[in-house]
Amino acid sequence: MKKLIIAMFVLMSAAGAFAVTGQQVSYKSGNETVHAMLYVPQGKGPFPALVVIHEWWGLNDWVKQQAQNLAGLGYETLAIDLYRGKVATTAEAAHELMRGVPEDRAKTDLLAAYAYLESRKDVKKNKVGTIGWCMGGGYALDLAVDQPKLAVAVVNYGHLASEDSTLEKIHAPMLGIFGGLDQGIPPASVQQFASQMKKLGKTVDVKIYPDAGHAFENPNNKEGYREADTRDAWNRTVAFLQKYLKQ
Repeated sequence: MKKLIIAMFVLMSAAGAFAVTGQQVSYKSGNETVHAMLYVPQGKGPFPALVVIHEWWGLNDWVKQQAQNLAGLGYETLAIDLYRGKVATTAEAAHELMRGVPEDRAKTDLLAAYAYLESRKDVKKNKVGTIGWCMGGGYALDLAVDQPKLAVAVVNYGHLASEDSTLEKIHAPMLGIFGGLDQGIPPASVQQFASQMKKLGKTVDVKIYPDAGHAFENPNNKEGYREADTRDAWNRTVAFLQKYLKQ
């Protein structure tokens, strides 16, 4: 595996007690070499790990900060880049970038990210999970479907599956965070998803915030950001990851 380090830094995460080292890494995804940001807690490993999947904007500063915050809690995080370096600043551009990602390439990228973390000596092999927001939340669910060894999945207002044949493939405990005002993912569909998962014997926990819409956790969403709900969602995420990745 070719090692490419373009940037390296050490910081103290505001979200946790671990100092964090960040670096750009490269690894193979199918026939391509892809790049991602890797954040490693400083201390004695191996660590549980997370594939961190960006919103439709791309691998921007906000999602990198989420990956850093999670690393500050003791998780090795890999913030992947499904757009190959492109980042959108308008909804129109984000929509075009999202539509331009081939489904098979995204699947290959997700599985490659999991494999990369699993291959690292400083990662606990049976404690690799995923978290994503918006488009990335949907891809977090997809990774849970495609990778049976995934240890946990956190879906923040991402698309859901409805076929039993698909949900049966999920073995990872799943946390779902959704907004009650999200027109794209209405509460009824979230509740149906949770009900189906439970009937199939899956571990699932969903929280619907009644006064929140889509992407309510990102402060860059000026009109839709909900600070109190975001704080609660973060606390739920921390507790869920603690339960399933650290115990």
